[in-house]
Amino acid sequence: MEKEKMEYFSGILTSVLLLVLCVVVTADDPLVPALCFFGDSVMDAGNNNYLTTLLRADFLPYGRDFVTHKPTGRFCNGKLAADYTAEYLGFSTYPPPYLSRADVTTLLTGANFASAGSAISLPRQLSYYKDWQSRVVTMVGSDKANTIFSGGIHILSAGSSDFLQNYYVNPFLNRLYTPAQFSNLLMKSYYSFVQNLYRLGVRRIGVTSLPPAGCLPAAITIFGFGKNKCMRELNDDAVLFNNKLNATSHKLVKKYPDLKLVVFDIYQPLLEMIIKPTDKGT
Repeated sequence: MEKEKMEYFSGILTSVLLLVLCVVVTADDPLVPALCFFGDSVMDAGNNNYLTTLLRADFLPYGRDFVTHKPTGRFCNGKLAADYTAEYLGFSTYPPPYLSRADVTTLLTGANFASAGSAISLPRQLSYYKDWQSRVVTMVGSDKANTIFSGGIHILSAGSSDFLQNYYVNPFLNRLYTPAQFSNLLMKSYYSFVQNLYRLGVRRIGVTSLPPAGCLPAAITIFGFGKNKCMRELNDDAVLFNNKLNATSHKLVKKYPDLKLVVFDIYQPLLEMIIKPTDKGT
């Protein structure tokens, strides 16, 4: 399920992040000193390997197209869009004094806090991020660290698992909340998450919209009743969520004028690719 979902996401997110990375001007004075990732399986580069959870990807066929052709904990065949930084939990047992020079360099360029299925919740990911900030301060001092935090780009990709692996399959939730009400709950979490990042000195954030969820292989398999067609109702829910995401992001930017917050629309490009693949050369 997760692997199939990643086949849709990874290519377009990689393109977005490559555009982000193109703003680096020199090795000594980068416009983007660090990249940090939060969210679910779309971004998880192996953090769940360090957890006691069933939500794992450390077995084949995951990783069969990776450089080593071995499973790595990434919920896809090969690399992720977030493969510019290392999973943070891989460093969690090694305090700064024991890190090698290469490890120090890696941590200073950012970290990946994402967790498939939100096995690590967003509040917990934020806690790990605070720990990362403390380590960076220890390594380079407060002034340079604050420059890294404010200049770094922070990418959040979440929401798909909340719907596909939680709301739609949990009879308690989908009876208690309408899709709009459930989206409102997620917006509260998103608003709080961005506020907390801002209070920690973060000023550059990117968040991905939901994809056309009703076209994902997992959704068609589970809810399609044998029909190989996109589920319009699920796509409508994604559009509703994305509208709320844009509105909430606008409120945050209005409240914090110096916050650079961008919503990456992955819904429409993916929908066009699915509906008219030949127009995209596939």
